[in-house]
Amino acid sequence: MEYVSNYHTPVLLKESIEALQIKPSGTYVDCTFGGGGHSQLILKNLSNEGRLIAFDQDEHALENTLDDKRLTLVHHNFKYLNQFLNYHKASPVDGILADLGISSAQINEADRGFAHKYNAQLDMRMSKGIKLSAKDIINTYDTQSLIDVFRNYGEVKSAFKAANAIVAARKSREIATTNELNAALLNATNEFSLAKNLSRVYQSLRIEVNGEMDVLKDLLLSTAQNISKGGTLVIISYHSLEDRLVKQFIQNGSFSKNQTKDFYGNIDRPFEPLGKMIIPSKEEIETNGRARSAKMRIAIRN
Repeated sequence: MEYVSNYHTPVLLKESIEALQIKPSGTYVDCTFGGGGHSQLILKNLSNEGRLIAFDQDEHALENTLDDKRLTLVHHNFKYLNQFLNYHKASPVDGILADLGISSAQINEADRGFAHKYNAQLDMRMSKGIKLSAKDIINTYDTQSLIDVFRNYGEVKSAFKAANAIVAARKSREIATTNELNAALLNATNEFSLAKNLSRVYQSLRIEVNGEMDVLKDLLLSTAQNISKGGTLVIISYHSLEDRLVKQFIQNGSFSKNQTKDFYGNIDRPFEPLGKMIIPSKEEIETNGRARSAKMRIAIRN
């Protein structure tokens, strides 16, 4: 399996395609088209009767579209999975793949403000259609709201100090750029862990801006409605918040720690977990550092 692109290097590419157990004439979904890496390999395993529906809300990802009649690329967030599968008369499908990670291209586009190492406007929107930006959050959220965002979505240990530092800094002037945010946070964290804490703050802001946790819940609930019996669900996540939701949904049939059971005491869940969580090999991590935090879970529709 080969895939070469300057846009993004897909994580767990071989493993995720194998996990889908692709039927040549089946219908599949790639929830995060990105550079088209996973989609290319899915199409390679499909016959002329096969079909692939791919989603991506990022305008830049559309530039990577593939000239293939079997592919339908939907320029919308995958939270609208149910609506668009029905619109394209594609449901139920044989498998759904979602790689939840932000792409290398998005991080490396300095003007989008996703990374603390580039000076740019505080944006972080995955799509121009999203109204809320990171700049809005930094300059309008009160102290407690900032603390909640940092703790809940970034597990920032110095969330209290970070929030107070931001509120203090914005009293004199608006915080509009990544450099200005970094400067405000400089005294709120230990210099030896500055980069790590900045990464967590930026992660939490990105999740809040794009509503990522609610979007993931919407997706997971939609998969239960749109995968045929015996079909496959493959989810690759990159931080504990995402993985926890995916794990609980697959194992318990809900987003709770407690299992949902029917009248007879049987676990009432739409999917059956398949195997253990899969992580990238040491070789993959060495060639693609962003794979380090990836976790893949596989489930079969009951």
